[in-house]
Amino acid sequence: MKILLGTKNPGKIKEILSFFFEVGSIEWLTFADCPFAEVNEDGSTFQENALKKARQISHETGLAVLAEDSGLEVLVLKGAPGVRSARFAGEKSSDAQNIHKLLALLEHQKDRQAQFTCCAVLVASDGREWHSDGVLHGEIALEPKGTQGFGYDPIFIPSGHSKTLGELGQATKDLISHRRKALEGLKSKLVRLSSEDHL
Repeated sequence: MKILLGTKNPGKIKEILSFFFEVGSIEWLTFADCPFAEVNEDGSTFQENALKKARQISHETGLAVLAEDSGLEVLVLKGAPGVRSARFAGEKSSDAQNIHKLLALLEHQKDRQAQFTCCAVLVASDGREWHSDGVLHGEIALEPKGTQGFGYDPIFIPSGHSKTLGELGQATKDLISHRRKALEGLKSKLVRLSSEDHL
């Protein structure tokens, strides 16, 4: 059974493949194996964007597709950057630019509560769909720390920890992340579906 990952983000690809490495008899494909067009992520929620990506890429390639949309939501910013997390400082902004903008907005804020949210969607080639959500609560650090991970990891301190995800490293992130929680909700479904001749 073949499933195409509906993302071109190398960090996300690494996390997803690491988590699903030994799930059933699935052959995981990436953009390098099966190129697909960019999807305009214009939805107002993570679920809308994830569904749009999975449906559009599946229609284009004829394959089952696993896609997700995720981002950072800051309480005092009323959920921003939210679905615009990857382009918070502009359409082609870097992680560093996004972090700089966010820290500037929070410079005089005492309440730094935030959460990472992820919605993962699996769309089968026959049109069946499943989705799962995951949340990681925490707060925004005063300054970036750590060089591991990607995105906002250097400024996000998960609840119950004193270090950022950038300091805690990939192994710890893989255990607690919002993406893992969302993917966990699809894992048992993938195990059952992997016994099918096709998906």
